[in-house]
Amino acid sequence: IFRVLKLGAPIAVEASSTPLFKESYPLASLVHYYFPARGEMPPVTIHWYDGSLRPPRPLELEPGREMSRENEGMLLLGDNGKILCGFDGDHPQLIPEAKMKDFKEPAKTLPRSPGLYREWLDACKGGAPAAANFEFESTVVEALLLGNIAVRAGKKLEWDSAALKITNDAEAGKLVEDSYREGYGI
Repeated sequence: IFRVLKLGAPIAVEASSTPLFKESYPLASLVHYYFPARGEMPPVTIHWYDGSLRPPRPLELEPGREMSRENEGMLLLGDNGKILCGFDGDHPQLIPEAKMKDFKEPAKTLPRSPGLYREWLDACKGGAPAAANFEFESTVVEALLLGNIAVRAGKKLEWDSAALKITNDAEAGKLVEDSYREGYGI
């Protein structure tokens, strides 16, 4: 989704969760990622549900139809409709299902992958960089880790990606800083 929507780092993140303990992650959380406009693409918000939390069932989804076969997946909400698909974006389906009749598959705009392991091996042997390379994935990881900090903070955090700083909460900002125990420095 990051590649298709041309997402960089979020500008803000907020989260809520089941009871939280310092020593571990919560059983479930809901994280909202706010991304700025990108060129001609408008701002976008991503809502991440995990654990036992789920988004509300779309009214357009036919009775008896499952939201997900694997108990995980994506629900994409657009201005002109909704799409259900698997966690990796596989098997996309417009809802309601009647909309699939008139659907014409768009031209492919991204190269197809032979698989992440094959890409990684080819890159190691001097081939093209893997699509999931450090340069690209570092932004994804930045967003996900910021979501973890937002779960801990329990409030909306404003993020300056260039400076790698939370700008509105000094206490939460400490979770971004490097700190190493004696003898474990880099």
